[in-house]
Amino acid sequence: MEAGRFDPSPGANAFDAADRLIAETLVACRTRLGRPILTGLCGAQGSGKSTTAARLRHRLESAGHPTVVLSLDDFYLTRAERISLGRDVHPLLETRGVPGTHDLDLALATIDALLAGHEVALPVFDKTRDDRAPPQAWPHSPARVSIVILEGWCVAARPMPEEHLATPVNRLEQEEDGGGEWRRHVNAALSGPYRELFGRLDYRVLLLAPGFEHVHAWRLEQEERLDRVPGSALPSMDAAAVARFIAHYERVTRWILEDQPADLVIGIGPDRTPLTWRFND
Repeated sequence: MEAGRFDPSPGANAFDAADRLIAETLVACRTRLGRPILTGLCGAQGSGKSTTAARLRHRLESAGHPTVVLSLDDFYLTRAERISLGRDVHPLLETRGVPGTHDLDLALATIDALLAGHEVALPVFDKTRDDRAPPQAWPHSPARVSIVILEGWCVAARPMPEEHLATPVNRLEQEEDGGGEWRRHVNAALSGPYRELFGRLDYRVLLLAPGFEHVHAWRLEQEERLDRVPGSALPSMDAAAVARFIAHYERVTRWILEDQPADLVIGIGPDRTPLTWRFND
């Protein structure tokens, strides 16, 4: 296992160093496989994965590698589909986020078309309305991409051992999932359909947060920046509402921080600055 630290000295740009390391690694993977590749970029909510993915796209395209970034968030089930899921399976599944609330058929079809060299309409999920945007609002990818980056908070996550599911991890689970049906449904999704999606990944990168306790502050920052439009389906969330929202993500996020399902792990600090790197064997 190869590991190291990014230069912390004044004037050093740890973000640039981390981006360069990731980009060079992806190009090497693309060269080794001799075909377009699918890369997973995982990070807890607010860890900077979307910003990192955008920087990587610019760097890779500047080096002659056409790149498309997909967000797992854009493949959420529609609001109507999640309402139905909440009614038929468990009420907590009405809230977007956890494995089991994505349209994996749409995700796989989009990824397969991109890797086959086609121009593709890229789905968009409108978080201000908590629903999928109409297809006419979807942007189109270029044809013949070299690298596809799939970024998301649970990308590459693996199912946790059954014994981990016995005890609630927070008040939400204790009060609204006392019997464990919801968390078992989420874990079963990771064992089944999500395994097929994540099994397609040619390379996995993890932005490793210093701890789950930082996620609330990061998510609150995101909420403050989120543009809202008249008629939004969702009211603006205060700190308490954010805490409830991220409680849905806590179990799987903590498991990812422990399991670290990645080929390259970038450890980040509370301010999201890259601190360390490690290649897993």
